[in-house]
Amino acid sequence: MEVADVEEQVSRATELGKLVTRLQQERSEVAFFIFTNGSTLRSNLTQRFAGTDSALQQMGELPPLVFKNRHTPVDETTFLAELSDLRAKINPGTSMAQAVEWYTNANAALLTHLTKEIKDTDSSTIWRYLVGFKNLLRSIECKGIASVLGINYFARGYLQPRAHERYISHMVLGRDLLDNTMNLVPSLIPLHMDIKEDSPEYQVLERINQQIVENKHQEGSVSDAIEYFDQTATLLDKLRAVQKQLREYIRDGVNESLRDARRSEAVCAGILVLVCVVSPIIIALVRNAVNTIQIYARNLSEKAKELEYEKELSDSLLYQMLPATVAKQLKQTQQVPAEFFASVTVYFSDIVGFTAIAAVSTPYQVISFLNSVYKLFDERIECYDVYKIETIGDSYMVASGLPVRNGNKHATEIASMALELLEATSMCRLPHRPDQTLCMRSGIHTGPCVAGIVGTKMPRYCLFGDTINTASRMESTGEPMKIQISDDVKRALDRTGLFVTAPRGVVDVKGKGEMMTHWLEGRTGPSPVRPHTSSLDCTPSFLTRIHSQRSSPRYRPESNRSN
Repeated sequence: MEVADVEEQVSRATELGKLVTRLQQERSEVAFFIFTNGSTLRSNLTQRFAGTDSALQQMGELPPLVFKNRHTPVDETTFLAELSDLRAKINPGTSMAQAVEWYTNANAALLTHLTKEIKDTDSSTIWRYLVGFKNLLRSIECKGIASVLGINYFARGYLQPRAHERYISHMVLGRDLLDNTMNLVPSLIPLHMDIKEDSPEYQVLERINQQIVENKHQEGSVSDAIEYFDQTATLLDKLRAVQKQLREYIRDGVNESLRDARRSEAVCAGILVLVCVVSPIIIALVRNAVNTIQIYARNLSEKAKELEYEKELSDSLLYQMLPATVAKQLKQTQQVPAEFFASVTVYFSDIVGFTAIAAVSTPYQVISFLNSVYKLFDERIECYDVYKIETIGDSYMVASGLPVRNGNKHATEIASMALELLEATSMCRLPHRPDQTLCMRSGIHTGPCVAGIVGTKMPRYCLFGDTINTASRMESTGEPMKIQISDDVKRALDRTGLFVTAPRGVVDVKGKGEMMTHWLEGRTGPSPVRPHTSSLDCTPSFLTRIHSQRSSPRYRPESNRSN
């Protein structure tokens, strides 16, 4: 269907080209007749009119044409009427400008319609030939208009400035369009070269055209006009022979495309028969392949869920050892630079009499006891914006305001957490010594510090600075079941008005000298209601969460669900 469409397009373009050629020849004869005052030395206008009428009949229905400076298209009836009227008025006294202008406008409208007929769909050979054909027609049209003006020059001896300008523009445009045709259809170059080298009138016309371009005044000569007209007409006829050869190229290309289309149709029919024969085998093979892929995909899905569970397990374990933000940055960049924090609050605590407890307990009992206590603490601190730094023996260290800054909330978060941990400690009993109650000593200090990852074999998130040392001294110089805070912490808590403190007095702190300290006794309002755990379970809390997720239907394999 595409090739048939191209063939129809080529036929329309060819017929339009023939009509344009006939109108060009008729215009030249009419111009010659008027300029030479009715000379019929070269041809008979009646025969030229008959050639144009024959081309119009071969065209069939003439499409609506858009003439220059007209608002409505010219239909076939109007076109024929205007052409007949113009022919009837032609005589030696007819206005040259009016007659030539109508032919020029008609050819321009036909060439514009030809351009629309040539659909710019691809860069195939036929498309290039059609565009070259159109450009060659335009080139002949421009050269024909220039020849009319050239006849005027030799007949009158001089061109008016406007006519001289039009002559130069049409000559240049005709030459450019001809060169463009040669670029689009390189096979026409030898024919064009033969015209340039073997045609004597070509060299003569080059010289004459240069004379017209110079536009020097001279005596008008009908014989010079006739000679120029004959030479120009001969050259244009040779260009029309090139145009005819291009039409043959287009025909050959379309016929070859039709043959290729028929061959492709036969090949496609053979392939269709082959597919119909082989399709049952292909369907069986595809079905087996699909079943295999489904089994593989099901197994892969189960493995992916197990891998997701293992990844969450490892990530949860990693986030217990390092802050989540720091751990993600460490996994992505393999390095985390140390960071300065202008104000954080650090909490230290240890178990009073731990040495005596350890002395009368087995190692397993000590480890179980510490693990159960710290698990209780870990569950409680998850309700606050704090980060557990580490535990060393019976010492418990927590900080707020890092690694994610929280403004001025760090002091109140640590204070609320410390009060809740102290309350939870008073409710704890040793599993192997139920008659003995735990006693906790705590200390808090606020100030600047530097935090970062230390080590590569077993990296840890560590804090450095005088703030950490001072917080440790607040704990070590404190008293059992009391929370000692520094003066900086008291000022931060007083700004909130939510906590009750009592002055302890001046304490001699190692490495710091005498410091004014206070006791944190409670809150001014009720404490937040939180669930309490009375039993001391030794299972880590993060493992408890993961095991509960593992038991949910999301992580249950398909086979177990069906069972």
